[in-house]
Amino acid sequence: MSQLKKERLEATMQKELSLILRDEVKDPALRMCTVTSVTLTNDLSIAKVYISFMEHEKRGMDALERSKGFIRSKLAHVLKIRKCPELHFVVDDSLEYGNHIEELIRKIHKAEEEKQ
Repeated sequence: MSQLKKERLEATMQKELSLILRDEVKDPALRMCTVTSVTLTNDLSIAKVYISFMEHEKRGMDALERSKGFIRSKLAHVLKIRKCPELHFVVDDSLEYGNHIEELIRKIHKAEEEKQ
């Protein structure tokens, strides 16, 4: 499979997983979660699904693990591929990391201004 097709499939999976989590899964712990990205292995057997939560991260991850089979079966009905990849949910902490870096830069600029 070409890299372009893989990227298209990842984007489609991200969109469809977002819709499934929003419309199909009834667990209230998943109300405030967002699918930030999906990466597939080269053989398309495993999909790493990066999720961010507004609150209750632990409860949300537990709910995702409980609903994994249901989510995968719903995704399999939508995707036009032979075998639906196994889903591995991962907490995406890149936003928190970005905020931390931004705060550090702000402190450095403030310290430089105070020196002058």
